[in-house]
Amino acid sequence: MQTMVPAVTLSGYIDVTRRLGLNPAEMLRQVGLDTAALANPEDRIPVNAACQLLEITAAKAACPNFGLMLAETRKQFGSGVINMLLAHKRTLRDVLLAAAQYRHLVNDALGVYIETAGDTVTIREEIVADPGIPTRQATELAVGVLSRHSSTLLGTHWQPRSVHFTHRGPAELQFYRRFFGCPLEFESDFNGIVCDAADLDYPNPTADLELVRFAESLAEPLNAAGADAIVMDVRKAIYLLLPLEQASIENVARHLHLSVRTLQRNLDAAGSTFSALVDDVRHDLALRYIANARYSMGRIAALLGYTRQSSFTHWFSARFGMTPRAWRSTRSQ
Repeated sequence: MQTMVPAVTLSGYIDVTRRLGLNPAEMLRQVGLDTAALANPEDRIPVNAACQLLEITAAKAACPNFGLMLAETRKQFGSGVINMLLAHKRTLRDVLLAAAQYRHLVNDALGVYIETAGDTVTIREEIVADPGIPTRQATELAVGVLSRHSSTLLGTHWQPRSVHFTHRGPAELQFYRRFFGCPLEFESDFNGIVCDAADLDYPNPTADLELVRFAESLAEPLNAAGADAIVMDVRKAIYLLLPLEQASIENVARHLHLSVRTLQRNLDAAGSTFSALVDDVRHDLALRYIANARYSMGRIAALLGYTRQSSFTHWFSARFGMTPRAWRSTRSQ
């Protein structure tokens, strides 16, 4: 079953594409969509098609920051019940927690995890599509929208410490520096933003708890997910927690606000298992990390949840038919 995301995910696509001299209808046809698919923000489109659309448009326009150009059009929260709910939450932390709670209305393919260490907070984001689907532009769009919404809520009080991407940076970073206004780190361990913990709890001046309660009463009945949604929810959680060495079934269940028994029962009903999903995510992340020449094999093993490098090498050789070093050497040649 395909993962679907709201059409509003591609808000601004038609205008930005035209500005770059391209025909948006033609680009949409290449991934099996049309302009009507984007006309109603509440309609759903396949996440794979959305990710591919962003990539082929960026390539056609020779515009490596295309995802950020879309994010730049998001000057405030959009319309609709879920955006009303988010825009009037008390703090940025409450916004992020609500986005996780109502994830099936916000974006089924987007995983978010908040990690606090002292006075610093790391907001990790992962776009999860099918294996082999490129997500660079979609990831930059997601992190860019997070930055935009944070700035909308906090104004000049939003001063992120750094922005991180797991992919390699483009040759020209001027647009990125202007957009984020803070240090950038490409080929990082994660995608997301590092900020002061105080930023997450700074009061939102436009907060309106009455509006929030009203929006929640409307959103709650709409937040139901299909039986297969548990598989995507678990995959997103593993993507976020595995590099932190926290992807145990207990931690994933806690992240999803479920008991371990309920999580296992739901996965059984969907025809999947926790160990199989860990192995699938480990497969995708292994290829991501090995492509980064700066990562030693020991570091990759740790990021994939292995305490010993030899265990990682054994798993990789069984899965790919060669050692990780041989794989990296083959790809580099």
